[in-house]
Amino acid sequence: MTLNVSRRSLLALGAGLGASTLLGGTAQARAPKLGTQTPYWHRFVLGDAEVTVVSDGPLPLGDPSGTFTGVPKEEVKKMLSDNFLSPDNVVLEQNSPIVNMGDRLILFDTGMGTSKAFGPTTGRQQKSMQEAGIKPEDIDAVVLSHAHIDHIGGIVDADNKPLFPNAQYYIAQSDLDFWTDEGKMGSPLKDFVVHARKNLLPVRERIVFFKDGQEFLPGVQAIAAPGHTVGHTIFVVSSGGKSFAFLGDLSHHAVLLLERPRMEFSYDTDPKQAANSRVKLLEMLAANKTPVMSYHFAWPGYGHVAKAGEGFHYYPEPMQMTL
Repeated sequence: MTLNVSRRSLLALGAGLGASTLLGGTAQARAPKLGTQTPYWHRFVLGDAEVTVVSDGPLPLGDPSGTFTGVPKEEVKKMLSDNFLSPDNVVLEQNSPIVNMGDRLILFDTGMGTSKAFGPTTGRQQKSMQEAGIKPEDIDAVVLSHAHIDHIGGIVDADNKPLFPNAQYYIAQSDLDFWTDEGKMGSPLKDFVVHARKNLLPVRERIVFFKDGQEFLPGVQAIAAPGHTVGHTIFVVSSGGKSFAFLGDLSHHAVLLLERPRMEFSYDTDPKQAANSRVKLLEMLAANKTPVMSYHFAWPGYGHVAKAGEGFHYYPEPMQMTL
């Protein structure tokens, strides 16, 4: 059958549709803008374990000049622009996995807490946990990648009361000793030392030290990654034949410090050592095709790294749905 429709008929039809839209109230239904966001947590399965990623909120670093160094600032800004990111304001995430092993609930890193050193958008980890239905008193272990302000800041509240009353805490001894050293109070590191002492000293009797290569909790292995701090550590988390590596601050940025892994970062204690650790461990993870979770990559920070030329590329994992 041939359908013969003239141009005049089409114009008439379009005019009729327009009129009916204008006259029919239901076709112009309007809903109020909600102005709300989804809760700041994501849950997925790892073997026999359940992983819930909670956010402490975005952490803006501002202009990358002076923070990401060793590469001309024009090149840094172009790398950001080419990846549809602001060249004038680098914003990091703060992703903490909470791993339910069945017999133990393990939290990795605790966010900024009450400190607003990086602005008002941080410090929401407790709220994210509440949204996810996880109570702080149910946390059995708090594992700390290092003692920087944005990783240990949520151990205590504003009154210096521990927020995880039933947990043991795990950290490298070298990092604890370095960042709680009262002798550094007169140095440029003062703010970091004040924050570390505020959070770590109240739980000092419950701190357990791990060593490089040690499986210090069932299914959690420490791998030394020094340079960002003296005792900075990443962790391989395993359950039921599946695993991922929690990178802590091995790489702060999924573009800058992966594409150019020997670029230096101003918050590193030893930038060259940090770059060596970054290259060595990313090469290992890429070769083994081990999934990764980065504390500072875009939410929820879970995916894969692959070798790309002289650097690496990050491929975010599609979000899983748990039923």
